[in-house]
Amino acid sequence: MGVTESKYAFYAQLHSFAESLTSGESDLIANLSNISALLFDQMPDVNWAGFYFYKEEQLVLGPFQGKPACIRIPLGKGVCGVAAEKQEPMLVNDVHEFDGHIACDAASNSEIVLPIVVDGKLIGVLDIDSPSVGRFEQADINGLLPIVNLIQSKV
Repeated sequence: MGVTESKYAFYAQLHSFAESLTSGESDLIANLSNISALLFDQMPDVNWAGFYFYKEEQLVLGPFQGKPACIRIPLGKGVCGVAAEKQEPMLVNDVHEFDGHIACDAASNSEIVLPIVVDGKLIGVLDIDSPSVGRFEQADINGLLPIVNLIQSKV
């Protein structure tokens, strides 16, 4: 089994775990808390996994696992702010080469951010950081999208 196939199987199982954790629960904070813990615990080579909510025309820290994080991020600033503004997934191989990177944790070297959008309205973002340069690839976006879809279905 190649890397892409093994990632596909990994994310399918991760999605199944996320569905089980959130089954029957309607509270968004409780669900995002468990999903951030699941991602942080199960994804290899990750040092931060969590959510930012879109409110007051900026991103505000939500449930997460990892070191303390930036509390507020303006739209268009940093990887999270750009992904939120564009409402498109962002994958950054080396955050130190990303113009406008916001360094919440100096140990983070790569990042993946997926917007959470419901009925065309930005709800927030899923943000995952790694201490390794080049940790994330398109297969990670593809694998995390069903988890984001699950979250969107519960908003």
